Amino acid sequence: MNNNISRKKFLQYTASAGAAALLSSLEGFAIETKQQKLRVAVIGCGSVSNRYIPHLQSSSLIEIVSLCDIKPERAEAQNKQYNAGAKTYPNIDAMLKGVPFDMMVTLTDMQQHGQLNKKALLAGKHVWSEKPMANTYAEGKALLDLAKQKKLRIWGAPAVVNSPQFAFMNKCIQEGKLGKLASAHGQYGHTGPTWSAFFYEKDGGSMPDLGVYNMATLTALLGPAKSVMAMLSIVKPERTVDDKGTVKVEAEDNAHVLMDHGNGVISHVMCGFNFFDPHGHEAGNQTLHSIQIFGDKGNVRLIGYDWETNGVILDDSWNEPPKLLSTDKGGYVWQEGATKVGESLINKTEPTINVEHALHVLEVIEAARKSSATGMKIPMKSTFKYPVL
Repeated sequence: MNNNISRKKFLQYTASAGAAALLSSLEGFAIETKQQKLRVAVIGCGSVSNRYIPHLQSSSLIEIVSLCDIKPERAEAQNKQYNAGAKTYPNIDAMLKGVPFDMMVTLTDMQQHGQLNKKALLAGKHVWSEKPMANTYAEGKALLDLAKQKKLRIWGAPAVVNSPQFAFMNKCIQEGKLGKLASAHGQYGHTGPTWSAFFYEKDGGSMPDLGVYNMATLTALLGPAKSVMAMLSIVKPERTVDDKGTVKVEAEDNAHVLMDHGNGVISHVMCGFNFFDPHGHEAGNQTLHSIQIFGDKGNVRLIGYDWETNGVILDDSWNEPPKLLSTDKGGYVWQEGATKVGESLINKTEPTINVEHALHVLEVIEAARKSSATGMKIPMKSTFKYPVL
């Protein structure tokens, strides 16, 4: 700078330079805040992606920019089938080096969730993970701590708290329509998946695949579990699956889990891969109930499943018959979780789905395995904001 410049000119110069710098930073901020769509990368292009991809595409606030699968042809096939216009990658490392994105949606084998979610967080990406978000409570807690440290968000399926039927049951409980709560029951099972071995391998099992839904629903309605007792078994020691032929079953295919919610309230979840059910994964016409909650003034029964809800029966009269209520699904589908949390990031709102709740359910699963192995009641460490609504 010219040493002979006057103080007046110097102040004018610095003021204009400061204004230019401020304008530049504001322009940069404006570009960031004008981002109309959340850029999403989907990892895992198997059967579940057939539900997730079109639902993500249904949102005007979300754009799928990357598809990834260890079998690259599957990512390419999904890209073509859904006309996604995304880049495709054979592994997460290549995807993280590829086109920029904001949130990763994890749909791989459940045993891989923890390590993949960690890589995404370390790379500065938000995460929506299919259940479970990790394979152990300690691993899941570390993921949550990492996300908080890096000012990122991570969420885990399922999205059962989003359904109008959950809201109706929650209202019945919170308004005291059922009286003093006592007991609850949840059940979900079928004869077992045949398309992949991971369901039966270590860290697979019927609890993280099936029981997780009822565990999420019952803890959200009744409050966090204080302690857990369980009995688990393997009914069929071998299974035949599409990808590996005959495999040894290493994880429970039959589970009964008791949860103590405090204040005298006890719930029970049974799930397994040996349950004959003609409806299977097509629950639209299911008329039986999968969730029951009893108080001393009434009970509610969820018709269908908590992932595909068909209404709630309220029985709270000594003189009148039970009533089928809350039959409108309101657009709720089980695969909506990633879309809802993605939209919340753009809209800067807080979704109903809560990561601490997903982490709590993960601890319930781990505690059930420990209880079955030791015959002991296992105290719980985690909790979450209750009531959820």
